[in-house]
Amino acid sequence: MRLLLDTHVFLWTLDDSPRLSRRAREMMTAPGTECFVSAVSFWEIAIKASLRRAAFRTDVAKLVAGARAAGLKLLPFQPEHAVRVARLPRHHSDPFDRALVAQALFEPLALLTQDAALAPYGNIVSVV
Repeated sequence: MRLLLDTHVFLWTLDDSPRLSRRAREMMTAPGTECFVSAVSFWEIAIKASLRRAAFRTDVAKLVAGARAAGLKLLPFQPEHAVRVARLPRHHSDPFDRALVAQALFEPLALLTQDAALAPYGNIVSVV
């Protein structure tokens, strides 16, 4: 299985947070699973950290290093992903989440998220 971690799932993974569900942990650690973190998530964190949002007060460079140390694969945002964003139905308005959905559809990957509002994008979204 190939999983794309949404931004919160990624942060909770690095923090070993109890907010990360048991099901998410099981999916991420299943044999043969590859877990990806998008450049979009780092961009989102950087923007929200600069706005001093409490949940995002962190050093983005340390998160990149932490992702690599945890064995997560980094997924760049490609022009084709942007094209896919333009074709998405407007089930969700958050541009970061829409970019992650587009990447999951294009690659293909299963988007692992806690955001049930992304479920209308179909079976590529796993709400955990």
